[in-house]
Amino acid sequence: MTVDTKAPPARRDAVRPQERALAPDLARGIMLLLIASSNTAFHLWAARRGPSGWQPVDGSWLDHAVQFTMITVLDLRVYPLFAFLFGYGMTQLYLRQRAAGSSEKEAVGILRRRSLWLIVIGLAHASLLMAGDILGFYGLMSLVLGWLVLRRSDRALGWWIAIATAQLVLLTVGPVLPALFQGELGSYGDASAEPGNEAYAAGEQSWLAAAGTRLTTGLFVTFAAAPLSLLAGAYVIFLLGFWAARRRVLEDSGRHLPLLRGTAVIGITVGWLGALPAALAHIGVLRVPDAAQSESGALTLLRDITGNAAGLGYVAAVALFTHWWTGRPKRRGARAVTAVAAVGKRSLSCYLAHSLVFAPVLAAWGLGLGEHLTSATMVVFATGVWLLTVAGAYILERAGRRGPAEAVLRRLMYGADGRRRREARTHPDRVRTRTVPPPPCSPSRPSHDPARSPGPPPP
Repeated sequence: MTVDTKAPPARRDAVRPQERALAPDLARGIMLLLIASSNTAFHLWAARRGPSGWQPVDGSWLDHAVQFTMITVLDLRVYPLFAFLFGYGMTQLYLRQRAAGSSEKEAVGILRRRSLWLIVIGLAHASLLMAGDILGFYGLMSLVLGWLVLRRSDRALGWWIAIATAQLVLLTVGPVLPALFQGELGSYGDASAEPGNEAYAAGEQSWLAAAGTRLTTGLFVTFAAAPLSLLAGAYVIFLLGFWAARRRVLEDSGRHLPLLRGTAVIGITVGWLGALPAALAHIGVLRVPDAAQSESGALTLLRDITGNAAGLGYVAAVALFTHWWTGRPKRRGARAVTAVAAVGKRSLSCYLAHSLVFAPVLAAWGLGLGEHLTSATMVVFATGVWLLTVAGAYILERAGRRGPAEAVLRRLMYGADGRRRREARTHPDRVRTRTVPPPPCSPSRPSHDPARSPGPPPP
């Protein structure tokens, strides 16, 4: 009898703690605070909306200051940050699998399963709690880009980035040019459009009716907005994440300091200046037609396009901070940095946890607190919710445990093989073995041959 130890296949499971870099996790942790703050507008379901259909126009001077800051710094500036990190993480996962010996097909298969499950989770999240879910959107984007671009050479990736940039400029800015040349830029847009916050149904008294609206919005965001983004070139931000991950820009930030400094300064400056006209018009300092302020208007278009630059600038700023932070001999506030990075490691769980608190407490079908809050007090509420997730993530970090949503997603991605590989790595003595039976008897020698019979050896 022989024993053959069955080794786990070359394909590896999820990233290990010692392989993680601080900058991406810290950026994700900060990003979730920015997303929670940016999403506060649609929870203010009783507030009066202006031409933009998003930020309220009522409130005190403090509320107007918050609205001005939101439009300039956060609105449609955080999602490009998330898209870049999403593309960066996709490439990291693919490269880890290939370095571990997985075939290209196996590595892409893992990413494909991840994308499909993100679509499922995103639609469930939209239906149950928050219509503005982004998981389904990014799941579909990653499904397409993982198939088209991820495995291509650096040269091919460069061409894809150039094509996406051209799409973004021509298909997004192009339609505005006739109005600009004719001097009718102020009339470009639709001031009579339904306010965008209505699609989130936060003011609906019935949870079932709100769920129907949320599902409709979630399906639109996933299966209409994502293909439109591919057509309009908005996927360029994902591709830049691919490019940066191949060069380990966030892990080896010390080797890319000029790039990071330039991106931070130029990106944030362009992003904020691009949103400044919309912010000034919102608070009444800049007088422009309502059509220009609408969701399809010229000022909103300018804000949206420059938001990509701001998102890249935010990523670069976090990478620069991380480089400075890790180079210090003694660091005060290490626990705070660890806690925020712990949120980034568990970004899916913390993102979903926001909705578990926001929706039942703020929506009209729940406790209805959103009716009584303002732009300023809602930001305080959002920050408090984020701090709760920071505390929870830090507790899990100290215990050495993943977030619950991450654990479920990884099980769906890697299956039972991933668990067996983890056991083989941490408990080699538990590796499953199988007994190899003796070879069958040869037809030319009968099974009762004395030479094969048990018994004492011949003298």
